[in-house]
Amino acid sequence: MKTNKKILDVQQIGFQWSMENPFLFCAHHQDRYPKGNSEMGPSVSLAGRNIGSDFSGKDGFSMYHGQKVPGFPAHPHRGFETVTIVLEGLIDHFDSKGNEGRYGNGDVQWMTAGAGCQHNEMFPLINQDKENPAELFQVWLNLPAKDKFAQPGYKMLWAEDIPVIKISDSNNNISTVRLIAGNFQGTESIAPAPSSWAKDKKNHVGIFLIHLEPGASITLAAVSETLNRNVYFYQGEGPIQIDDLQIEASNRIKLNGNESIVITNGKSESFLAVLEGEPILEPVVQYGPFVMNTESEIRQAISDYQKTEFGGWPWDRPDQVHERSVGRFARYADGSIEKR
Repeated sequence: MKTNKKILDVQQIGFQWSMENPFLFCAHHQDRYPKGNSEMGPSVSLAGRNIGSDFSGKDGFSMYHGQKVPGFPAHPHRGFETVTIVLEGLIDHFDSKGNEGRYGNGDVQWMTAGAGCQHNEMFPLINQDKENPAELFQVWLNLPAKDKFAQPGYKMLWAEDIPVIKISDSNNNISTVRLIAGNFQGTESIAPAPSSWAKDKKNHVGIFLIHLEPGASITLAAVSETLNRNVYFYQGEGPIQIDDLQIEASNRIKLNGNESIVITNGKSESFLAVLEGEPILEPVVQYGPFVMNTESEIRQAISDYQKTEFGGWPWDRPDQVHERSVGRFARYADGSIEKR
């Protein structure tokens, strides 16, 4: 596709999106889970799936690494952060530091793996009388070398507190921006985790979800020459228009971070995600769930995990879930509790 000084690249996307520094990874999960059974798993046969590593989308959903409940049983991380944005459905969180919680339906969890921790992320199907649709994004945000051994921890950004900005254009068409991180037209997000690259405003980290009504226009302001800015047109019938290009859905659009960008929607509603930030100007060496600056640090991470399991796993099972009736909450290792 022809590009210009505002649009630097256009690439197709699928379940997993290509990322740019300071981001490492993003996956968009959208599953039509059926009614739940007595164990909060799917109340249908799981025959024909590669249970333990099921990314098939069979019958509209995947089990991922879950055996009975969909999701991701206990696994380690070191050297970066996960930002988990749940638009629909619930996630049960447990980690090796003793934190636990249930969140979803608009909530965001910001977890700093830092020096190392294990966590599980299970998707309990709590509804037995109706289906359990789920939609979420998990974004990995790198940490600079000075913070790769930060104390692990997490912070909840509850749906009720996340800024939602409604913008009316000259034709009274509405754009809605859900502001996960950064600044949008003068509105500040909730503060991220304390060791995050996003904590320093000079790093211009922005995570926005944008819904465009038919015909709506929205402007992304110029930020800096060094900003990495990507718009992911992840859902809609399309097209959207940026400058003189029309772009269909399921595309990543890399934009010039030092240009004011107008995005104009077509005749159907569109859903966009914006990930932007100043790059971390350090080497990146990744081995699965470990992201460091050198190969020797990766070898050390593997050795440390083999020796310590990053504190071990204090829970009864690797795919630990809460009781069906539990609401949204977070219980932190220091004993403090937040309930929603």
